[in-house]
Amino acid sequence: MSHTRSNEAMVVQLNHFVDEQTGAVVPPIHPATTYARDENYELIGGIRYGRYGNPAWTQVEEMVAKLDSGREAKVFGSGLAATTAILETIKAGQHVLAPQVMYHGAQKWMRRIAERRGIELSFFDQADPGALRRAIQKNTALLWIESPVNPTWDVIDISDAAEAVHEVGGILCVDASVCSPVTTRPLEFGADLVFHSGSKYLNGHGDVLAGVVVTRDLNERWDEIGAIRNLSGGVLGSFETWLLMRGMRTLYLRFERQSQNALAFAKHFEAHPLVEKVLYPGLESHPGYQLAKRQMNKGFGGMLSILVKGDAHKAQRVCCALKLILIGASLGGVESLVEHRASVEGPDSVVPKNLIRFSIGIEPIDELIADLEQALSVL
Repeated sequence: MSHTRSNEAMVVQLNHFVDEQTGAVVPPIHPATTYARDENYELIGGIRYGRYGNPAWTQVEEMVAKLDSGREAKVFGSGLAATTAILETIKAGQHVLAPQVMYHGAQKWMRRIAERRGIELSFFDQADPGALRRAIQKNTALLWIESPVNPTWDVIDISDAAEAVHEVGGILCVDASVCSPVTTRPLEFGADLVFHSGSKYLNGHGDVLAGVVVTRDLNERWDEIGAIRNLSGGVLGSFETWLLMRGMRTLYLRFERQSQNALAFAKHFEAHPLVEKVLYPGLESHPGYQLAKRQMNKGFGGMLSILVKGDAHKAQRVCCALKLILIGASLGGVESLVEHRASVEGPDSVVPKNLIRFSIGIEPIDELIADLEQALSVL
């Protein structure tokens, strides 16, 4: 009698891994960079050099591809290495479209290649439901979106975005770093590629730089992305691969607690007298709530932003007054973090100056709420 394992059981058990030689239930680390051939000059394990593969890569890639309902996945040495590989497939004269508000590192790289490689680049207002379709051009080769959008948490309709760019022969890539495959699987809504910063929810422990790309189809573009990874050397180290795999075992458990905490946190401060607005797609008052409910089926994640009553200086003062929540640049980890995004992104940032971004962790929610309550008293 066969037994079908859920994605949750699969990732907890690392695809029901048991080492054939030792019985170990945790996969080994494979630090080798060189792989031998047999007496017939055939590769023993199918890998010839560490830049082209690693046994642990295969395990992680198979798991992420299954979680995201994709055909295959590829791991990279960082999120931006993965982003670069995707953007490298765009040719001169083609058009890239992305939201005005998005991860600033990816946006900076898009601006760089647009300036140096003859690629057209434009940005649409992610808060305007009709702006995306108006911004699509006949030569749009890549539409890059986030949903929800970091750090304003506007919700973009993935299905509509896919339909719009497919009409002109382009592809849709969804940065799903803030909405793990626990809750959103963009390929099921028509996306062609899914990008994850593996450093965020997939790893969840703040100790890995990693990127992952998942594809819906096996095609020339996918082969090119693999070739770019190999030739650029943007590969994931063996220990980092193992840490990513280790972190993924608790992905479902962490995400559930983070989502519960974030919703309670958002609801508590939604009507606070010192708060101008709480931005969280899990709030019924959020303009994208109904769309988020369709696209996020196991919680709304741990990311939210709060607009304090005041300017940038007051927002920074609130951050500095926090005693439990740490001021830090990442997200998706077990520890709660806060950031004043406008100052991090620099003078070109379009993020509101009074916006504070929170990555809510797994600490007791009453302690997190109490910490922001006391910090807001500096206003």
